[in-house]
Amino acid sequence: MLVESPPEQRAAQAPQAPAPRKRHALRAVGLLVSLGVLLLVVVASIAIGAKQIPLGDVWHGLFHASGSGNDVIVQDVRMPRTLLGVLVGAALGLAGAVMQGLTRNPLAEPGLLGVNAGAAAAVVSAISFLDVTSLTGYVWFSFIGAGVVSVLVYILGGSRGATPVRLALAGTAVTAALYGYVNAVQLMDSAALDKLRFWTVGSLASANMEIIGKVWPFVAAGVVLAMLIARPLNAMEMGEDTARALGAHLTRTRVLAMVAVTLLCGAATAACGPIVFVGLMVPHLVRAITGPDMRWILPYAAVLAPVLLLGSDVIGRVVARPSELQVGIVTALVGGPVFIHLVRRRKMTQL
Repeated sequence: MLVESPPEQRAAQAPQAPAPRKRHALRAVGLLVSLGVLLLVVVASIAIGAKQIPLGDVWHGLFHASGSGNDVIVQDVRMPRTLLGVLVGAALGLAGAVMQGLTRNPLAEPGLLGVNAGAAAAVVSAISFLDVTSLTGYVWFSFIGAGVVSVLVYILGGSRGATPVRLALAGTAVTAALYGYVNAVQLMDSAALDKLRFWTVGSLASANMEIIGKVWPFVAAGVVLAMLIARPLNAMEMGEDTARALGAHLTRTRVLAMVAVTLLCGAATAACGPIVFVGLMVPHLVRAITGPDMRWILPYAAVLAPVLLLGSDVIGRVVARPSELQVGIVTALVGGPVFIHLVRRRKMTQL
């Protein structure tokens, strides 16, 4: 004999079904809005620069270029610079999100944990000692440096027993040592200093289509790997035992995550130098919108990190006209206070 549930019980159970669908719909709408914001920033990056160009001339340079001076600036300078900013921003945002998910460390970021510094030190060594001058040559050194330092900081931080603070301290120590080495090499080699004085602070100024053509395959591979490990990273957020119970392959996930971070950070650093704090700020902003689900954090980070990077680049072009303030300096000025705020939060002091 079937017994009907009381009306109160049916009323309590009824609203539960549509809630996940509603959250997914809101996240999807938010992602579309983020894409719209990225499009606006891309337009601003093309239209605004150290030289003021009327919007009509910008439009002409994009779609009806005839070889005039303004057309050349739009086509050969601002377009590659903007495209490279999108690639590098997406790479750094994804790398930061993957590192935070892998280490369960809210301070994890390619700049803070020394990954960018390792790539920079390897590239500086290649340029100064091996006379490597092309991106095709030193991008491989960038990958090697990023990968070696990622493993080194992970070991120094305590490997599987690492805490956020220990990883941050290990990354800070390694970063300081490597940048000391980079500065020493540049001081001893004036030719290297001339080549690297803008690159070492992080700059999009030297962007061109050749650089983009060489970098994008590595960034694309890193993006694909990062997206593929979103689910196991979600499981690892709940602890290793829980992740194993859910069927996650921890070793494989760690290896793929480190390969993804190495590809993303190595390509980004080889293309425009070490840029810090992008991978720290954006994932924190994204979590306030999406919650802890890496399946949403990663796409949001890939969209919003270029917004931050290109926005900082536009600010750097405007505040020092007719000169420019390098984008790495702007992101450091913005990211420093954010990092201090995160460290001083009550929850952070308990880590």
